[in-house]
Amino acid sequence: MSQSLQARRERALGTGAQLFYTEPLHIVRGEGVELFDADGRRYIDMYNNVPCVGHGNTRVAEAMAAQQATLNVHSRYLHEGIVSFAERLVALHHDGIESAVITCTGTEAVEVAMAMARIATGRRGVIATNATYHGNTEAVIALRRAAMRPDDHPDVTTFPYPQQLRPIRAGLDEQALADAYLDELATAIERLESSGAGVAAVILCSIQANEGLPDIPGDFMAKAADLVRAAGGLVIADEVQAGYCRTGRWWGYELTGFEPDIAVMGKPMGNGLPLAATVADRHLVERFRGETRYFNTYGASPLQAAVGHAVIDEIEERGLAASVAELGFGLRAALNERAERCPWIGDVRGHGLYIGVEMVEPEGELVPDRSRALEFSDRLKDQGVLASNAGEYANVLKLRPPLVLQQSHAAEFLAAFDAVLTEIDG
Repeated sequence: MSQSLQARRERALGTGAQLFYTEPLHIVRGEGVELFDADGRRYIDMYNNVPCVGHGNTRVAEAMAAQQATLNVHSRYLHEGIVSFAERLVALHHDGIESAVITCTGTEAVEVAMAMARIATGRRGVIATNATYHGNTEAVIALRRAAMRPDDHPDVTTFPYPQQLRPIRAGLDEQALADAYLDELATAIERLESSGAGVAAVILCSIQANEGLPDIPGDFMAKAADLVRAAGGLVIADEVQAGYCRTGRWWGYELTGFEPDIAVMGKPMGNGLPLAATVADRHLVERFRGETRYFNTYGASPLQAAVGHAVIDEIEERGLAASVAELGFGLRAALNERAERCPWIGDVRGHGLYIGVEMVEPEGELVPDRSRALEFSDRLKDQGVLASNAGEYANVLKLRPPLVLQQSHAAEFLAAFDAVLTEIDG
């Protein structure tokens, strides 16, 4: 059945549409942190952050159905729901965040943020890290491609992402290392100023998720924000993966110590319904609206508002921020204990329920081992646990479960992790 479905998929979607695992899964149902395949086998989902309050969440499903059965129109009519949702959303941020542009995807939210910064500053240049990912439209994906083909993207430049595991300069203490990365950022600023593009913004995932969740040295993030603002630019925090209590706090930037001028959100906001947002102070948002006359047919709809409220209700009423922090701390401690006796686990790091386990070659100086990460993910699947790999070298086992993970699920995951360690080590 699965092989037949895969063949049909390749015809319908075209060969090359990606699937996880050597033997792809045919998933048919989800409940909380559990997924079930076509044969009825149960899996613990340690990967999917979009259904942040759980697969098949009853409150979200009921809110979605009730609103769709009542009214769903575009944003050119007054509607209480979207106004109260936007008010609630910006109130969760720091005091400088006042207004929102509601979209459907994180990519759209990033495009809005970049345009907002360019309009506000009158400059074109945007800075990102050299292992970033912020979306998949041509304008946004240029942020990633600029590291590989800088001449193709004169308005975008990159700098080495801040990390402690493989630092750009060895032998430095943590603050000196932060300063070394700040020097790299200063060089990126100079490139944009010399080119005539100037600095409109830097965009940073608050926890450097796609970079592999590196331990960011010292006060890099706060000083990076100061450096960009001194050059006349704005600071954009990409909270698509870091936000909505993924780290045990509402926003990743609270954890890594800076306040953005603009923040973008997506993925978990709608628990599966397309819902994203760009937030900033009112002046920035109104200037963007005035110069672009931005409109999104599906953005800022009553349906989005109803679901958005339901997701926040679930997070707040179930105390998920606290449980994420507690469970994440325990999981990292357990994985660090295993890493101490496994020569090919080079590092365990992360925040809350976003954890990376770095796979390296057992002999050598932290040589990334992508094949080991892929093998580990495959073997975990066979043990009934779903995960994937990420990071600059795709060698980091990425653990990013729904926020409703329970201690019993964590215990099952660790048992599966131990079984895979035994299988690989023989």
